[in-house]
Amino acid sequence: MKKRIIMSILGVMAGAVSVAIFKMAAFGVDPFQSFMSGISRLIPISFGTLYVIVNAVLLLFSLISDRHYIGIATFINLFLLGYVTEYSYKLLQWLVPEPSMPLRIIFLIVGIVIICIGSSLYITADLGVSTYDAVALIMANKWKIGKFKFIRICTDVCCVVLGALMFIAGGGRIGEIPAIAGIGTIITAFFMGPLIEFFNVHIARKILEDKK
Repeated sequence: MKKRIIMSILGVMAGAVSVAIFKMAAFGVDPFQSFMSGISRLIPISFGTLYVIVNAVLLLFSLISDRHYIGIATFINLFLLGYVTEYSYKLLQWLVPEPSMPLRIIFLIVGIVIICIGSSLYITADLGVSTYDAVALIMANKWKIGKFKFIRICTDVCCVVLGALMFIAGGGRIGEIPAIAGIGTIITAFFMGPLIEFFNVHIARKILEDKK
């Protein structure tokens, strides 16, 4: 259990840092972070606090509908990810105020690798899922609306669309939308699964199985 908790914390922190790196790349973030980027543009409070509020609402939904997917890692994600993302992004902006195009591409690649490693550690630890992940799982397994992969696609699309609409409503320009919903969003949607499985096999499961 101790090892699983450490893996969960490291996984969430890696995921949080990767979101900051995705923001520096400005090629788009994963679907849920697209939603968070939009709502943070609309509501003028710190990203870390807003992340806790939004996920607390989703947590309430999960607690009412099906508590099966809620665990220690759910709360680690809820209280840690938003603030680590916020301060990591501020640090990166201070270090690299205006990244060049080649550096943005490097940020994108590094962000993808780190988010997949973090997700691998977090998933393999098996101590609960994020409140956003729980929504699609409940719809698929509890409510039997359809297969998880199709429901997840729908929730992801909804997040991207709502994120873009809130971004515009908050004063953002249409030309800036690719920074929150762009090529990075597409890459995470199609390539995260295989990469996470790769890191599951070669890193996370080996860490969990190591008895030393």
